[in-house]
Amino acid sequence: MSSRQSPKVAVLKGGPSAEREVSLVSGRECAAALRGEGFEVVEIDAGEDLCAQLAACDPDVVFNALHGRFGEDGCVQGILEWLRLPYTHSGVLSSALAMDKEKTKEVYRNAGLPIAPSRLASRLEVEAGHVMEPPYVVKPYNEGSSVGVYLVHEGANAPRLAQEMPPVVMVEKFVPGRELTCTVMGDTPLCVTDILTDGWYDYEAKYATGGSRHVCPAELPDEITEACQDYALRAHRALGCRGISRTDFRWDEARGRDGLILLETNTQPGMTPTSLSPEQAQKSGLSFGAFCKWMVEDASCDR
Repeated sequence: MSSRQSPKVAVLKGGPSAEREVSLVSGRECAAALRGEGFEVVEIDAGEDLCAQLAACDPDVVFNALHGRFGEDGCVQGILEWLRLPYTHSGVLSSALAMDKEKTKEVYRNAGLPIAPSRLASRLEVEAGHVMEPPYVVKPYNEGSSVGVYLVHEGANAPRLAQEMPPVVMVEKFVPGRELTCTVMGDTPLCVTDILTDGWYDYEAKYATGGSRHVCPAELPDEITEACQDYALRAHRALGCRGISRTDFRWDEARGRDGLILLETNTQPGMTPTSLSPEQAQKSGLSFGAFCKWMVEDASCDR
């Protein structure tokens, strides 16, 4: 870092992905929290002139509050490595792996972690007929935040996908039960959250006011809480994540521990004071500001 008395932090937000609006909120909240912790902060809406913007503000650390493609798929991480600017969250390889749901499943499988059966298929195949016995889920294999997720019920026709969906999608067996999630901070799993919704936990349920309710810590059997924490840490390590990550689960209570499966690992979790990871950190005694400060202090190159 430079000799400045207070390190200058560039907060990257916005960007070109489908999750731009969420990232703008995360970035704004993180910037405010870091100012409250005494850092000098510059907010940058990451666009094609990102390198020029970074050169102009000359930061000591980059806080990556981007979500979705470009921001969490290894692209911006590669730019920051090239510029030798210390940054938060995961590095190039782990970001790219975690963003690709099919590659993530390969890593999970090799690490002995439980997953639901799935396959990649063209959107033409998916629309022509069932490529898997319903119920199943259709989703992009390289987007986050439940962008473009379709739940196909038993007895339903093959889905008609929106034009925004990519030409190749993931079709995954639907696992009934509860939606659970666990954050790993450094090398420590935090508590588990139970996410309650009236319907499917899609983009609207995640971000619309009143779309979901969080029970944190989740009211679960000790065996399931411990399994979530163990699996989240093993996923974090297997993917090579750094800083924080958050792993999402489905749990079919009727099957006990055998009903717990991993869905995905998010290397850039939502970062508002009421987002899942900050809520879990708060239960561990960390304020939102302290949580953001920890990430800045953990920043580095070669992640």
